[in-house]
Amino acid sequence: MTSVSDDLSSARILIVDDEESNLKLLRRILERGGYNNVVGVTSGGDIERLVKEVDPHLVLLDLHMPPPDGFAILETLHEQISGPSLLCVLVLTGDHSPESKRRALQLGARDFLNKPFDATEAMLRIRNLLETKFLYRTLEEQNAHLERRVHDRTSELQQSQNEILERLARASEIRDDETGRHTHRVGVLSGAIAHALGLDDQFVELIVRAAPMHDVGKIGIPDAILLKPGSLTEAEIQVMRSHTTIGAKILSGGKSEVMQMAERIALSHHERWDGDGYPHGLFGTEIPIEARIVTVADCVDALTHNRPYRMSWPLVKALDEIERCSGSHFDPDVVTALMSSDCRKRIVASPPQPWPAVKEEGSARRFTPIR
Repeated sequence: MTSVSDDLSSARILIVDDEESNLKLLRRILERGGYNNVVGVTSGGDIERLVKEVDPHLVLLDLHMPPPDGFAILETLHEQISGPSLLCVLVLTGDHSPESKRRALQLGARDFLNKPFDATEAMLRIRNLLETKFLYRTLEEQNAHLERRVHDRTSELQQSQNEILERLARASEIRDDETGRHTHRVGVLSGAIAHALGLDDQFVELIVRAAPMHDVGKIGIPDAILLKPGSLTEAEIQVMRSHTTIGAKILSGGKSEVMQMAERIALSHHERWDGDGYPHGLFGTEIPIEARIVTVADCVDALTHNRPYRMSWPLVKALDEIERCSGSHFDPDVVTALMSSDCRKRIVASPPQPWPAVKEEGSARRFTPIR
């Protein structure tokens, strides 16, 4: 980062004055003050090109010239004066009227230098403007440096949070998922469904990260129930269903959006569109949209992969069953989004497994609630 004194010695100054004598005088004053990067012109007719080529830190501008006069030039340079570059303009004028000064200030002039010039006053005003300009630039550089540090620290915290969330999701599935990838697949498919529904990118990103924690409450379910190969008793069903409230309790109190979404998903991903779900029997749009999405993504993945209590279904059978339950178990709009080509590509199913003979009888392949 350069110092202000270094900046002053290399400052680029553009003088616009229709009188050649004034240009020569100002050049001499500036050169004696150590400013050697000076460009002088007697017309501002092509001021935009000049400013682009010279890229001045300061413009010394005469007000009363043949068209375009100083006021017109100030209007032309409005974007550079008020924009990020904050171009400084010092007005040169023999017009001491308050009206002219007010107009020039309104158009962005920073200061005035009265004609005829006093060399000492000229150097003080020029130096003050340049020091202010470069101090402001130094402050901007420091702010940018701090913002980069904050961004880097935020990224580190985000990465750390993502790692914690991922490990928490893994902990929830480690006992009843042979592949250990169920939560990841549910997150990816949930994001694809959210995108197909037209939800914004921020929501899609959040649900991809939050959905894998939908079953975190299974940490609190005994293995004898969680891994039971056969049907559960009524008492066991109630214990199993408590994983929704356990999960919500584990995730409650989070300050971040992703944790708050994860809490809602954990609590409500077993609610049903027709109101016959649990734990609260929510109906239709009473169920948070993120939970309605995860309900479908979770069921698709569970049906197409082996579980302790059921072998995997072929993908086409699973999708047929999801469509059959549209409007009863599932939000119809979410099911429609699932059937889009992009979502179907995101479904990672296990190879079809042979079914024992008993499973082929009657309605054995009908959908049953996912634990």
